[in-house]
Amino acid sequence: MTEAAPKEMVVVLDCADRKVLAEFWSQALGYRITRTTPPYTALTDPAGRHPELLLQEVPEPKRGKNRMHIDLRVPAMEPELSRVTALGARVLRGPFDDAGCPTTVLADPEGNEFCLIVFDGG
Repeated sequence: MTEAAPKEMVVVLDCADRKVLAEFWSQALGYRITRTTPPYTALTDPAGRHPELLLQEVPEPKRGKNRMHIDLRVPAMEPELSRVTALGARVLRGPFDDAGCPTTVLADPEGNEFCLIVFDGG
């Protein structure tokens, strides 16, 4: 790593209501809500292995498909699909086979796309 390289990566998700999404994403990811300073709410992995998710409240509505999204790699589609839909996610497409990986495209409570993928690393 060069001195100019970043030391960590933070994923930022624009939203209309960071409190609603903080509740959803903290439960979906098993993260903790660690700090709130309007317009931001930070969610962190308690084990410190995964990037922070920073929710940024913005005035403009979401338009169109996300250019970048979150993939959640899971050992099995069920019960994870049932769990996240019970939290407020909705299925947009799937489950379907995506290059040998069972995949479901979902939306969080504000319509931000994310995927559940059964990925064995092969």
